This record gives sequence, structure tokens and C-alpha cells, in this order.
Amino acid sequence: MIRPDHRKAILVECALPRALEAVGERWSFLILRGAFNGLAHFEEFQSTLGIARNILSNRLARLVEHDILEREPDPADRRKIAYRLTEKGIDLAPVMLELLIWGARHQKTGVPCEVVEHLSRNRAQVLAETRRRWEQRDATPILLSFETKHDKHRSARQ
Repeated sequence: MIRPDHRKAILVECALPRALEAVGERWSFLILRGAFNGLAHFEEFQSTLGIARNILSNRLARLVEHDILEREPDPADRRKIAYRLTEKGIDLAPVMLELLIWGARHQKTGVPCEVVEHLSRNRAQVLAETRRRWEQRDATPILLSFETKHDKHRSARQ
């Protein structure tokens, strides 16, 4: 049994509050979701997320400060800055995947059940593919769309 003074010390020294300080608010997670799905430029994050420019600027700076994202010149246009997940950032992939699965199962979302079940059954493969794409700088989103087999079959008949 853990003594009360040890329990308090464990909770005070817990890594969770420190981790949440770096990424623990809504916009940071949505920015990370965007980065995991190929967004790289300020304008892309802003238009896709509908986030105010000042809030986006603040959150991006915080994620860079915590070494979760890095800023680098865009290879296609050196005048533009691209944001990219760091090694520390890509290590959040399992957390992001679990939150996505949890949210889709327990909240009302537009994610089809078969997509959630596919992600849930294939966690290791999804995470391996996410890391592979990151290593190869492949910006193709992991979840291209939420189109189901039924949708594909229906569009093929039309």
C-alpha cells in the first residue's frame, strides 16, 4: 500500500501535468492532428482549422518551444516557413490515435464505425505507416477520407 505522503509525491512529480502543459489544450491537439495529416504552413492550419491568427501563432510557437514541431524553410518556396513534427512530435502518434478512437467511440462524430474498428484492429500498422511517412517526408494524410466500402461501391455503380 502506498503511504499518503508517497502518493502526494507521486502526483506532484507526475509527468502528465508537464505533458499537458506542452500539448494539453484543444487547439494544440487540432494543430497536431493537422500536422499528422499533411498540413505544414500557417495559412493551411488557419484555413483548415478556422483558428484565429493570433491563437494559431501562439500555439505554433509553444509547440516549437517544446520541440514538438520545428520550423524550416519550405523547399518549394524558401520565403515560406513549413512546420514539421519532430521526433518528439511523431512520438505523440499513439496518443493521437487513441484519442481519435476514443472520441469516435464515445462522442457523436462523423467517423464511420468501420473506420474506427479498422484503426482499432490495426493500431500497429497505422502507427508504423505514420512513422514511415514522417521519415520519408510524405505528407499524404493517413486518413485520406472517411469513405466507407459502401460509399465506394455506391459511387462505382453511378
